[in-house]
Formats: sequence, structure tokens, C-alpha cells
Amino acid sequence: MTATAARPSTPPKTPPLPEANPETLGLSRSRIQAMSDAFKREIDKGTVPGVTVLVARRGQIGWFEALGKQGPAGPAMALDSIFRIFSMTKPIVSVGVMALVEDGHLLLGDPVAKFIPEFANQKVGVVSGGKLELVPPKRPMTVQDLLRHTSGLTYEHQGDGPVHKIYQESRVRSRKITNAEHAALVASFPLVCHPGDEFNYSRSTDILGRIIEVVSGKSLGTFLTERILAPLQMTETGFSTSEANAGRLAQPFEADPWTGDKVALFNMLEQPVMESGGGGLVSTTMDYARFALMLRNGGTLDGVRIIGRKTLELMASDHLGPHVVTNGTLLSPGHGFGLGFAVRREAGIAPFPGSVGNYFWSGIAGTFFWIDPREDLFTVFMTQGPGQRDFTRTLVRDLVYAAVD
Repeated sequence: MTATAARPSTPPKTPPLPEANPETLGLSRSRIQAMSDAFKREIDKGTVPGVTVLVARRGQIGWFEALGKQGPAGPAMALDSIFRIFSMTKPIVSVGVMALVEDGHLLLGDPVAKFIPEFANQKVGVVSGGKLELVPPKRPMTVQDLLRHTSGLTYEHQGDGPVHKIYQESRVRSRKITNAEHAALVASFPLVCHPGDEFNYSRSTDILGRIIEVVSGKSLGTFLTERILAPLQMTETGFSTSEANAGRLAQPFEADPWTGDKVALFNMLEQPVMESGGGGLVSTTMDYARFALMLRNGGTLDGVRIIGRKTLELMASDHLGPHVVTNGTLLSPGHGFGLGFAVRREAGIAPFPGSVGNYFWSGIAGTFFWIDPREDLFTVFMTQGPGQRDFTRTLVRDLVYAAVD
């Protein structure tokens, strides 16, 4: 295995995963080296400051490499660099919700208002004659709607309609409000559609985070640590990191290299009041690889079960079907969405390789992971390049699949 060694002064705290030579795992060393060379070219061109790439097959790491720099001014990217994973928080929180389903504390069909009463009176915003009219929803929003983003909620950056503008003009992006305050605020906004009618990527997983708090009686961070992070020994994952890790933080360019727009991401050393279930975690490549291996194993790692095999099977299945309208560009052709992950439904159509049954998600700053059960393969890719995320996600897919024998 070719790898860039972690700094001796900061030995990795997270236990490593098993390693093997790429060839013994059915991975072409020459094609993996071509992947490494391709990312070195992109780094040299100034596309991103640096990246890490971890490729595993049959439960073992065949390639783990750190390339480039942690940020515009260095130091070198390392295997244990710390990243804002943004929406890669969502699969972790979704597993947490499903653990509560397995415990019998809630059902997927439960209305959200059962746990957060403010959602009981939410209306749907319908534009008619240039005006926003509020109408009652056809049915209540459910926990399943939140998990598959058919809730009728949205994100402020997912459009410019009248409901999106309400989001944009509010305090909904503040890291200084509590999860309870955030949920009440979102509940006060109109829905962009009737629950169940459309896939709209949204703040749904933030609301799931609040449901976890209500049901468990614990903060979201405490619950995730107790039920998922600590059992998986994901010791570097949380809603912030300590000042002692200041030298390990991956940073983006100050201005987008393609557009020149200023890039501003949250401070990883600052403990937020709101623990965003939709996008607040920071993590390392190896930490997230342990989460991915747990999923690959059907819900277990090192003899510890996090989620049931059949529950995970349900999560990694498409929950949209042909009747749900898919809005936005986040779901490529041939894909649907499960309970916390995007899911590949067809071998073709999408403009990148993969297998039917792939499930995956990414973060807005450029992080990405996927699991391919058919090829017994998973990849964790980390960088901090928000404007280049679509390009790097497709590039790493193309390059990894080219190496599969």
C-alpha cells in the first residue's frame, strides 16, 4: 500500500483498519497510481489544496493516500487531517434515528408533530397569481419523509422562490441557536410542497437531530457519541475539535479558484450551540472509514453491532419510487434516495460508473463516500474545495472504478 505517513507528533487516535496489497483485493496498482497522479495534477493546477483518498475492498484498505496541502499555505495534507464533513453528517444521524426505531421509541410513519408540536400547524406555500398562499398539507409530515427528504422542507440555497426567501431572511443558518429553537423556526416556515410529493434536499436531517434529542433526553452530540461514535472508536469525530488539533485542520482556498468568489466555512475549533444533524460534524478519513466499514459489514464492526442488517437494508433501498418528483441536481439520473443515502437504481444513465445498489452521500465542502455492495468496495474521499465538489466526486468515482479488476 502506498501512503503518506501521518505526522509522528500527532499519531492517529482512531484504530486503523486492516490493510492489504491492492492486487490481493482485486485492485490494479497501476490504475490506482494513475488515480494518484490525476489528483496530483489537479492539485498542481490549483483545483484544490489537497486531498485524501481511502479505497477498501473485501473489508481491507488497499490504498490510503494524502496528497497536496491541508490549506493554501500548508502544511502537507496528512492521513489524520481533520475536515468539515458537512452533509456526510446526515448518514450518521440517520443511523441514529433508525437505532431508536429498532429500540421501539418511534416508527417511520410517526408524524413529526408527535415529537415537535410546532409542526402540527405547518402549512404548504403555494404561489398563485404571483402571491404566496398557505394551504393545509394533504397529510402530516412523517419521520420517513425527513429521512428521504420528501418532507416539504428545503434549504435556503436550493432555490429562489418565496419560501426559500423566507429561509434566507431568517436566523436559520445561525450556529448560536439551540436545536430546539432551530426546529421551531423551521416549523414556522411554509412547506415548499405537500409531504411525500417531491424530493427536496433540505434541513430535514436537522429536524431528525432534534427528534433524537426529544426521544433520548440527551443532546444530539451526546447521543451520537454514546450510540455510534464511541462504539465505532471514531475518536476524532464531533461538532468541533480541540485547540490542540489546530495544526491538523484542512482549509479551502480563500477564494474559489474557478469563480474568484470568497470561500467561508465554519470554524472547527468553535463549539456551536446548534449541533447540526444535517451538516455540523468534523471528522478524519479513517474515522469515517470505520463508519463506512460498519455499513459494509451489515451494521457491525469489531464485534459491536450499531444497526441491524435488515434495518440497514431498508435504509439503503430507494424510498422515492416513480411517483415522487425529484427537484434539483443532487440526484443524478438513474438514482433515488433511501433513508439517509442516495441509492443507485440503474447501471446506466448516470454519467459515472457504479453498480446497482451503490449508496453514498457527500458534503458541500468536497467530502464524499460510497459503498458498493456488489463489488464489496467502499471509498472515502476528503478535501475542502466547495466549488469543485461535483468535479472531484465524479473524478474519484471514475478513477477508483477503473482500478477494479
